[in-house]
Amino acid sequence: MQLRYNYRLYPSPSQQQALARAFGCARVVFNDGLRARQAARESGEGYISDGALSKQIITTAKQTPERAWLATVSSVVLQQALADLNVAYRNFFASLNGKRKGAKVAPPRFRSRKDRRQAVRFTRNSRFQILPNGRLRLPKIGDVPVRWSRNLPAEPTSVTVVRDAAGRYFGSFVVQDSHDRTLPPIDGQVGIDLGLTHFAVLSDGTKIAAPKFLRRSARKLRRLQQSLSRKQKGSNKRRKAVMKVARAHARVADSRRDWQQKLSTTIIRDNQAVYVEDLCVAGLGRTRLAKAVHDAGWASFTGMLQYKAARYGRTFARVDRWFPSTRMCSTCGRVNDKLALSVRVWDCICGSHHDRDINAAINIKAAGRADFNDRGAQVSPALMPAPRREAVIHPDAAFTTSSVEGISVGLGGENVNGSTTTGRAHQP
Repeated sequence: MQLRYNYRLYPSPSQQQALARAFGCARVVFNDGLRARQAARESGEGYISDGALSKQIITTAKQTPERAWLATVSSVVLQQALADLNVAYRNFFASLNGKRKGAKVAPPRFRSRKDRRQAVRFTRNSRFQILPNGRLRLPKIGDVPVRWSRNLPAEPTSVTVVRDAAGRYFGSFVVQDSHDRTLPPIDGQVGIDLGLTHFAVLSDGTKIAAPKFLRRSARKLRRLQQSLSRKQKGSNKRRKAVMKVARAHARVADSRRDWQQKLSTTIIRDNQAVYVEDLCVAGLGRTRLAKAVHDAGWASFTGMLQYKAARYGRTFARVDRWFPSTRMCSTCGRVNDKLALSVRVWDCICGSHHDRDINAAINIKAAGRADFNDRGAQVSPALMPAPRREAVIHPDAAFTTSSVEGISVGLGGENVNGSTTTGRAHQP
């Protein structure tokens, strides 16, 4: 299984300038390649192959006065920028042909230097090194200090240096973990009903209150945003205010991700099979409940459950979103009329008294087990690709877990990469 391990980097001012140069060169190569293919299409020429595009945009361009400065950065960074463009085109064509499932993929678009998030990737060909003193040696950048919060399980195949909107630098290492991390089998199975009042309701009656990290920070975010709106555009004070807003939002996102990692690990470790409802989060995000839906982060949470189940040998399944889990009686199976959101408890004609959310979780568990048995015997979990977004923990991200009812989510949880954390970032 491919996994990503994310670590905080602390480059010096000169190294930050070198990284900014690498970000810019990678962005220019990507845009030049996209512009060349668009021009070829408009002129009626054939699709430029990957090799021909690399020779035109990188090798030949370095010999011209206009692009001679591309030689100041590692050539691997430039090749990886073109590789990203090629992958974007392949995904676009696969989406047009119907070979790619899910929502339609738009054609590649130009990268902007004003994007708050910048990234470059180094592969083994670049000969990056993890030195004995713990620093990361990057070609034409230098030895960058790294805050190692845990050890890598294997030699990394690539590292992506990311600068996020809050101005922080991270090194994302991709490793091939060949160790068998299957947990001992247990008898527990659980169905999960996701909601807003309670983030998750389990089929055993456990209710986990929604932390609402965004709501908790609403006052501070509002004050920072008001301060930003009063700054003159293009001024240094406005640039500083933008950074403050970005850091506040990053702190909220880090807190939510850290809490979800610990909760998902607890659920996977305590249950052999986990069943959830396949919610249309994109559709719910366009309703009047959009802010609360995005604050809950259901999609990221179910994604964590899925890849952790595959890694630890557990069963994970999604129940069809049209399944009437709320309206169906878990005792007799009768499907009632549509229930308003204000109705939290209801009685069935069979005499059963139901809590709305617990009844839905029980039905999700039953439907998930039935659907899983229809598909046949359990097979080995499929290989999961490395998650594109990694856990990032801010020093202020450790919110209290007192809002969790009936379940223990302590500070010994697991982050997105499968290793334990202390709930706080390791920063100097």
